[in-house]
Amino acid sequence: MLLGIDTCSTTGTVALARPDKEKASLLAETELTGKTYSSMLVPRIEELLRTNQVGVQHIQAIIVVHGPGSFTGIRVGLSTVKGLVEALHVPVMAISRLAVLAHKAKTKYAALDAGRGEFYFRNAALNQAQEALLSLEVLRKACAEQELAICEETAAQKLPNAQFVSPPTASDAIAFALPGWLRRDFVDPTFLDGNYLRRADAEVKFMKSASLQDR
Repeated sequence: MLLGIDTCSTTGTVALARPDKEKASLLAETELTGKTYSSMLVPRIEELLRTNQVGVQHIQAIIVVHGPGSFTGIRVGLSTVKGLVEALHVPVMAISRLAVLAHKAKTKYAALDAGRGEFYFRNAALNQAQEALLSLEVLRKACAEQELAICEETAAQKLPNAQFVSPPTASDAIAFALPGWLRRDFVDPTFLDGNYLRRADAEVKFMKSASLQDR
């Protein structure tokens, strides 16, 4: 079994899927709200395994979506995954939410609303995919809007000609990650980190404060 975890948005998902050569058969998927991640993520995983009669010994790998998105959600998800990897002795893959979104929409470009008039953007039209934080103006110049995947109403209001799909979930992440799992594209849990694309507000304030103190 493959265990997928996505806590990057206001609604998180956990999924179980059985890999079979070039596709993964979804066994079950469950949701949890962002404000409950810290207290409910591990119990929800346990419930998912128990309900589907899957033992921890059947987990072959964990697929975690590591951002971009909610800083708190990403951190809770990654902390949980690091604990699970250490306890279960299974490999882990870290997947970009933008990559999952583009894969789901079958596009080379994807964008997520980052707030403050900015967007997380992925360009996979290059030999090596690139991700960045862009203003709406720069985003519109970066690709044809019709070839851009989005999944949020706030993004649709600003990019009405983009391809709108339902938000990607943990099961979508597993489907995207399957080729990499077959190639064993795992990451070292020690270096597992969030794909933030933007500094957290607390970090920015700290950097500004430190800069002022140095003057």
